[in-house]
This record gives sequence, structure tokens and C-alpha cells, in this order.
Amino acid sequence: MKKLVSLAVLTALLAACAETTKPAEYGTDGFGEETLATESFNDTYLMAAAPRYYIGNAYKVEDIQYIPTEDYAYNQTGMAGIIPTELNGTKTSNGETYDMNQMVATSKTLPLPTIAKVTNLENGQSVTVRVNNRGPFVNTRIMDLSPAAAGKIGLTNQSKVQVQVLPEQSIAVKNATIGDKVTTAVEEETTTTVTAQPAPVASASGDYSVQVAAFYAEDSANALVQKMRAYGDATVVKEGDMFKVRIVNLDAPSARRVIDTLRSNEGMAPGLLKNGRWINADSI
Repeated sequence: MKKLVSLAVLTALLAACAETTKPAEYGTDGFGEETLATESFNDTYLMAAAPRYYIGNAYKVEDIQYIPTEDYAYNQTGMAGIIPTELNGTKTSNGETYDMNQMVATSKTLPLPTIAKVTNLENGQSVTVRVNNRGPFVNTRIMDLSPAAAGKIGLTNQSKVQVQVLPEQSIAVKNATIGDKVTTAVEEETTTTVTAQPAPVASASGDYSVQVAAFYAEDSANALVQKMRAYGDATVVKEGDMFKVRIVNLDAPSARRVIDTLRSNEGMAPGLLKNGRWINADSI
């Protein structure tokens, strides 16, 4: 009788252990962290072209201003949470469909899409994600992860993470996205026999400035400003630790033409300032 009782107890304990360990293997692909690290850059979903390359305008959340910008040196730590499952299937800010089973994430400022490495600082586990949506719209977190990505790094609620942009992969996915859009634009121009031209330089009395990009590296800003001079009075403005490329001294019609031309010719999402204050780029 004692042997039978011991066997029953042992069976129950083994079943309980199996149920306890199952969630840690999030998903059914069977990949461990080591396999993910070696194959993530070949992932078709991560590196696929997006419907559009989206940066967006400056905005405020709880009186804190955020300025979306390209930053291939981005390396920040902060709290991360999990994207709600009820958002599965909704459209992201760059036109993708959110799939909670993919390795995706949100950011308030990074271009969409961007490829980043996220490390859970509580256990050292890392995952490579495709940032393809804005958020989280609370100032206590710098990023939210899909349930699948959160599961890869053992994040069950909120944890402190390190977010590092992967420059080579991010540039590759940007080029894939913009390349597709440029091809479409050329086809449309051939059909309609209309070719977009750089916007003319406005008079020096204009109140508007168009911000093209912002960099932590001054050399990157100086390189871009040379190209942007085809569109107007381009200059580099240093604010804090950042070097911002702006086309300045524009009147309203010229600013409108510059914004439209940068969108169509360069695949950019420029911001707009009037007398140094951010305004909606489509308000003029």
C-alpha cells in the first residue's frame, strides 16, 4: 500500500512540474535563445519591406516632448511592458498588421521599421525585434514588446531592459521599404509624365523651418545637409546633444512644397516648425 501511495504522489509531482515549465517555452517553434541569436537576421518577417517608412512629427505625452528621428547609435535602458493581446490584427503606425506571435515592439521615437536588440536586465536574456508601432503612450516605459518577444526574454509584466538599435539591419530594412516606394513613384511618374522637382529656395523672411532628421553624430548631419541644399536653405542646428538638419527661412507655400517633395522624392517624414515651435506638418 505504501508503494502505491508513493507512486501516485510521484506521478502527480511530475505532472505539476511539466505544467509549470511549459509556459517558459513560449510558442511551439522549439527555438532556444542561442538558435534565435544566430538566425534572427535571416528572419523573413524581421527584414521584410514595410508598407511605408515612417518617422513622424514631434509630439507630447504628459507635457514631455518626443521627437522621432533616425538614431543608429540608439542605446537606452528603461522599463518595458507587453503589448495587449486585444490589439492583435490592428494596423501599426507604418501600415503593418500587428501580429502578437511575431518578434515586434513599439517605440515613441525610433523610425518604423527599426531592428533592435532588447535585453532583459533582470536575467540577461535577449531578443531581436522589429519596431513597427508607436507607443507605449505612458512615460514610465520606453518600449512594449509583443507577447511572443516578451516570452523569449522571460518578461511577464514589466522589467528593466536595454534597447540597442542594430544599424546594419535597420538600414537594410529601411532601404528595402524606401526602395519599394521609390519604384512605385517612378512607375506613377512614367504613366503621368510628371516628375517631382526640388522645392525652390524661399526668401530669407520665411517663418517656417522643415526638419529633415536629427543625429547624435555631427558628421552624419553634415553629410545630409549637403544633399538637402537642393531643396532650400539647409543648415545644421545643434540642440542639446543632437544635430538637427533643417531647411530654414521658408514661407508657407515653400514649406508645403518642400514637405511634399521630401515625402515623394526621398521617402522622408519631415517635421515642421513655425517661429521655432513645432506644428502639424499638414497644417499649411
